[in-house]
Amino acid sequence: MAYVMLVVVLCTGMGSSAMAAELLQMELTSPSAILMEASTGTVLFEKNPDEIRSPASITKIMTMLLTFEAIEQGRVQLTDEVTTSAYAKSMGGSQVFLEEGEVQTLDTLLKCIAIASGNDASVAVAEFIAGSENEFVNMMNEKAQELGMTNTHFLDCCGLSSDENHHTTARDVAIMSRELITKYPQVYEYTQIWMEDITHVTRKGSSTFTLSSTNKLLKQYEWTTGLKTGSTDAAKYCFSATANKDGIDLIAVIMGAPDFRVRFSEAQSLLEYGFSRARIYTDIPTESLEPIAVRGGKEITVAIAPQGEFRYLDTEGLDFSLIEKVYEFEEELMAPIVEGQEAGVLHYMVQGEEIGNVPLVTLVAVEKAGYLDYLQRLFEKLLL
Repeated sequence: MAYVMLVVVLCTGMGSSAMAAELLQMELTSPSAILMEASTGTVLFEKNPDEIRSPASITKIMTMLLTFEAIEQGRVQLTDEVTTSAYAKSMGGSQVFLEEGEVQTLDTLLKCIAIASGNDASVAVAEFIAGSENEFVNMMNEKAQELGMTNTHFLDCCGLSSDENHHTTARDVAIMSRELITKYPQVYEYTQIWMEDITHVTRKGSSTFTLSSTNKLLKQYEWTTGLKTGSTDAAKYCFSATANKDGIDLIAVIMGAPDFRVRFSEAQSLLEYGFSRARIYTDIPTESLEPIAVRGGKEITVAIAPQGEFRYLDTEGLDFSLIEKVYEFEEELMAPIVEGQEAGVLHYMVQGEEIGNVPLVTLVAVEKAGYLDYLQRLFEKLLL
């Protein structure tokens, strides 16, 4: 298939980076950890990232992910009222002390999950969305497979289970954390709350309960945005920490830390390490491209453009002015053509090597030409 090549040299004027070229040797006492940049999914550091471990309450990251997904799909709303079942009330571990029959909005229960890690709130939400916790757990496992979390299997929606079949890895936690914060950044409206009161209204009357965040990094590290802690005897101390600095979102996952102080300090060390090395190159292509010829269509050409923004994470001090954009597109497309059909690729190159690419897609649909279309074209040519 024939292609046309167009090269554009970018001059950003950013200059070279003085960042260190060698990977910093990090000494962690936690047995498993990973550091990931959220927008690109680039892994900046890892230590036994695929070691199977018990997740404890960081299980709730998937619970929150499915909740926001249900909201996006219109199946539930934040203002919906959720009634606590006897089963949800019976949950042990961390809880917000919901009573059987107590009604709270979904918004309030999300706060209970994100701030105070309420097991009872997690089960109440799971039952509300899926009809039962078991069905919700099936949804969790389906989502895990969809995301490529190949070493993860859930048995509950809150992480109470100590069964070895309820397990995950640091890498898989980073994957689901990335999915949550990139698709539903509104989760930060919950995970950045340090303390908030909710009101219990039951047959016994009303009372105030204070939700206090389990994420102590909110007070210890100014760039913190979330996300979720967890601890059980089987899991020890776990943490998926998110932070944003200079437009860069990082995810630091700690699994099996020996105590709660270590999980916070080592997560912060990972985040500081990442921010000291990472720079994001962002490009929104604005070059005008010639339309592509269409064979057999009602239109003789179709407009094309890059599909979207390009982001590249640099940790090696790359001089961004060396980046070249190489447009590679088809000379001709065959009708019918659908809107968004791939018609080429925009390559981002540094000294002959590709660092990433963005598809070139058609901006409109083009129907296949009929007999009358050809007749009209012939008539128009005769009039010229």
